[in-house]
Amino acid sequence: MSLLERLNEDMKQAMRNKEKDKLTVIRMIKASIQNEAIKLGRELSGDEELTVLSREVKQRKDSLHEFEKAGREDLVEKIRTELQYVELYMPKQLTEEELSEIVKETIEETGAASKADMGKVMAAIMPKVKGKADGSIINKLVQQHLS
Repeated sequence: MSLLERLNEDMKQAMRNKEKDKLTVIRMIKASIQNEAIKLGRELSGDEELTVLSREVKQRKDSLHEFEKAGREDLVEKIRTELQYVELYMPKQLTEEELSEIVKETIEETGAASKADMGKVMAAIMPKVKGKADGSIINKLVQQHLS
């Protein structure tokens, strides 16, 4: 089942169950995917759908951070709820141990020796963990391993 089909099914179910928040988030995700497809002029591949979902998660995490900083608890709860719904459609996230192992392997593969090689390592590692890990965590792990 493709992501759009799954979103359509979940949207119908959310309507039946009168889950207003979930329905709103599903519609936002669906709109983002459809807008991206229109922009590209074709159907999205699984990887491209994952990129759109990752963007949605990142936007909500950024908003969450800003609202927490501003002390807007009403909006913090709303964004947390949205984030939970969006993450339902993301692949299972890798643990820090799994990420650390991937970082070590990638550093060996690229022959990186210092922080100057960080860009090379990040470019090699990001396609491997696309949608399965937060880029900031990967960045932190690469820095630790290269120092």
